[in-house]
Parts: sequence; C-alpha cells; structure tokens
Amino acid sequence: MKNLYASILLMCGCNAWAVDGGPLRDVEIGFAMRAGESAVHCAGPAVRLGVAATPARLRDARLYVHNVRLLARDGAEAPLQLEQNEWQYLNVALLDFEDGAATCEGTAAVNTAVRGKVAAGDFVGLAFDLGVPVSAPGPAGAAVPLNHSNSETAPAPLDIAAMGWSWQAGRKFIKLELLPEGGVKRKNDTTKVWTIHLGSTACVGNPTDNDTVKCGNPNRRTVRFERFEQARDLVLLDLARLLEYSDIGRDEGGAAGCMSWPADPECGPVFRQLGLPLRPGEGRGGAGQSAADQALPAAFRRVAK
Repeated sequence: MKNLYASILLMCGCNAWAVDGGPLRDVEIGFAMRAGESAVHCAGPAVRLGVAATPARLRDARLYVHNVRLLARDGAEAPLQLEQNEWQYLNVALLDFEDGAATCEGTAAVNTAVRGKVAAGDFVGLAFDLGVPVSAPGPAGAAVPLNHSNSETAPAPLDIAAMGWSWQAGRKFIKLELLPEGGVKRKNDTTKVWTIHLGSTACVGNPTDNDTVKCGNPNRRTVRFERFEQARDLVLLDLARLLEYSDIGRDEGGAAGCMSWPADPECGPVFRQLGLPLRPGEGRGGAGQSAADQALPAAFRRVAK
C-alpha cells in the first residue's frame, strides 16, 4: 500500500515542488469536536444536547472533507496537496473522532488533522468542502470516481463499509450517532440511537454498470473561514450548535434522527445548522433560510488550539 501511495505522489506531481518550480511547505489543519466547551469522547461522560438538554453519549463520529485550500490575503485560493495515506486519498480526507472505546462501535484509530503541502504564500484563511466529491483528477489526469464507487475495492479511506451509503454506492459524508439517556421515543416504539447520516440523495444511475450517477440533492457544503491561522487555530465541529434546534430524545417520523431525507421532520433543524438546503432551490436548511446561504455553517467555528 505504501508503494501505491508513493507512486501516486510521483505520478501526480505531488512532491516537494510547486508547479512554478518553487518549494512547497508542510501544512497541518487540525480539527476537533466538542459540545460547546465540553469534551465529547467515547468513554467520556454524557453531555447535554439539543432543545431538551438530553444527556447523551457518543456512538460514532466521522466525516469526510475534500478540496482543502488556504486563502491568501489577496483573495486567491491555494489548494492543499494532500499526503496520500490511510486517511487521505487524492483530494479527500477522513476525520475520525471515535476510538472504539466504551459506547462506540468503530475502531481504535482516530484522525483529527488534514496534512499536505502548499506553495509559499501569505495565507490568512481556510476553506474546505464537506463530503466526498463525485470524482477527482487521478495520477494520469483522468477523473477517478470517488463518491459512487465500491467500498470493497476503493483505496483507504473510501474502503470503510461503515461509511458506505446504501443509495448508489455513495458515502456518508457525516456519520454522527448518539445514545440519548432513555432512548429515542417514537410514535410506536423507543429506539436506542439518534443519528445524523449526511449523504447525497435523489440519485439516478447505477455505478456498477459504469453509469454516470447524478444526484438531485448533492448535500455538499463549503466551510470557509476568512481568518484562520493553521499554526494556532482548529476547526471545531460543535455538537451543541449542530443540535441546537433538535430534540434527540424524540423522533416525529422517518429514521430516528436525520438520514438526509427531505421529508424527515428531524432533517430541517440539522440542515439549517449545516447551512444546507433540504431541496434544490430552497435556502439553506429549507424555505426561508436563503439569507444564510453564504454564511459560515453554524455547526462549525474556529477555536484556538
């Protein structure tokens, strides 16, 4: 596998020199997950979340990002050339905040940073896109299918079955699963897990037949910080803000939580905090939210390391 990554680096030109012949410098963008000021860990205490301040423990917390770039003072964007390793492939990276301990069901390995190289510049900000892109340029320059690909044969980190999205062989862009104390009360029963599974929906085309897959609801979102110092700052996914308008102890229909179905009552508040439209043509988070279209999603903020 290491030889594969090395070959990709050599073939795509992702070495220590920029296209213009100048040297590249190493960059590490740190990420964290909290609930307000409270730490959230698999083996940690319950944290109170949502409109009812329901105590909940973590079951899973992973997300994909892509197209990471640094923002120059003059407004130019410099793409980060990602290291090719078990957490990063082409321009996609997986962030993993769960360690498989206690209430979590993942693996012991965690990853809380995106690493790569960038040309020298006066950088003052950061931008990245949530999710997995449809494709990205490969070593030979041709587009390599990414989101709609077979997780059994895809390279890491796209080979994780738990991050697979059953519709059109896509990926879960965000996989957050919580265990509220007392369970999740539904109309006819109570279940244990409240979930956020964000992914593309309303997709047509069968990737196993080499069809081009098109999705009516791509559900990808740019996160942009006009001010960000990679040596001093972290990108924080704040569960308190993400779930600010959600009741994680109850479910009014559809899956328990939000699995990106536009008609699911629980998806509106979640999409609002992620700055996403429920349907094409709507504002972020549904009708009436268009004023926030260009705003930083409420679920993300910049914090000091």
